Amino acid sequence: MRTGFLMTGLLLLAAPVQAGDAPPRSTYVTMVLQAFAAKVECPNTDLVYQDLVQRAQQMHLPDGTTEKVRKAIAWMHTGGKLGEKQDDDLMAEVAVATQATDMDQRRLGMPGWCEAQKTNLAGLIRSKGG
Repeated sequence: MRTGFLMTGLLLLAAPVQAGDAPPRSTYVTMVLQAFAAKVECPNTDLVYQDLVQRAQQMHLPDGTTEKVRKAIAWMHTGGKLGEKQDDDLMAEVAVATQATDMDQRRLGMPGWCEAQKTNLAGLIRSKGG
């Protein structure tokens, strides 16, 4: 287990940091992946795509980042049946985000992970019908 955390940490440290005060794209990739995971895994949870786009803008990420991330996640999580493969750096960020999310879900259990996401992803996910 510690090896997994160490590897994830090393991969996150190796991710390129963008200029300025903006957080790295990998932070955004993780948020998007977790928002989609919450939509799929957590009862009565939904997301609004435009909220993801707005967060990318707030983080000063380039236009189109949300769609590239969405396509990369879809491609990786469907074995290439949906979405589109993106550049190697983005695909690596999706892989790291997937590993970290899987570890968190196992550590917290799915009900605990879903509950934590209500706070962690406030503004990106919401209750269905709300």
